[in-house]
Amino acid sequence: MTADRRRSTDAAGGRPGGQGQSKGQGKGTGGRPASGRSSMRAENKRTESGGRPESRDSRDSRGGNRGNRSEPDKRAPRKGDWKRPADPQRERTVDQAIYDGPDLPEHITGRELDRSVAAQLKGLPEKLAARVARHLAAAGELIDSDPETAYQHTLAARARASRLAVVREAVGEAAYASGHYAEALAELRAAKRMNGATDYLPIMADCHRALGNPDQALKLAKSPSVVNFAPEAKAEMTIVEAGARRDLGQLDAAIRTLELAPLTSKSRASWVVRLRYAYADALLEAGRTSDSLAWFHRTHAIDSEEITDAADRAAEIEATLG
Repeated sequence: MTADRRRSTDAAGGRPGGQGQSKGQGKGTGGRPASGRSSMRAENKRTESGGRPESRDSRDSRGGNRGNRSEPDKRAPRKGDWKRPADPQRERTVDQAIYDGPDLPEHITGRELDRSVAAQLKGLPEKLAARVARHLAAAGELIDSDPETAYQHTLAARARASRLAVVREAVGEAAYASGHYAEALAELRAAKRMNGATDYLPIMADCHRALGNPDQALKLAKSPSVVNFAPEAKAEMTIVEAGARRDLGQLDAAIRTLELAPLTSKSRASWVVRLRYAYADALLEAGRTSDSLAWFHRTHAIDSEEITDAADRAAEIEATLG
């Protein structure tokens, strides 16, 4: 799991998708072995005549019972003579299910992890490190196609190695991708406390937006460390900041924020595509239809991987203009 797997706001510059709410719950079951009193009740049963139970001596004196009565076994106990009653099969608790995690694909070995990530697992016992590595690698493979299962894999890794920042970071990223924004925010905060890294800030800011706290998102966007971000991370934060301004109804401020970004960069990297798209969308909301159309076309011109629907948006505007 690496930072390049981040997802920020939706293509239209609005909030991220809704937060997933389903959480598995379960409760263990089980019972005691059967009570041992039944043999006692059988021994105290009254005789057919309705009188008191006969004493052992009186029965023995008539000679009718000693031969049929079961005598205590005097021989030494042998292996297999006694077996503990089988307990009813218990359902897995929620914690156990999280610890086990989803089934690990056979082709996942853990060696798929980036070396820098694998290096942070070396302080763990060998078998434990191998299991954590497999869960993280599985999460990395699934985060785009099945983010919820990816999240469950990271929870299994956290259950085994919660004191490693790289694990908490992976949980945060997978939680974000699967729409668990509160959990993502908590995990990324934990990772930041552990290693002091600031490159989680764009995701954390976007989580605040998703949770209805755009003001908190803006505070993170103004963090001093943002100035030193790499271009991709800085672009992500710009998009989140503009989205937070739009959440607050500050459309003009959102447009100005995007205009300060390198919209005319000659790079065809995905972050330039996304910046242009966010700008075109903000212009359209502001009623600047012609400008918006031009920027949707400029977005499509460099969007070779079609990560946006800029071409469709441009066609829709052209249809309205006749």
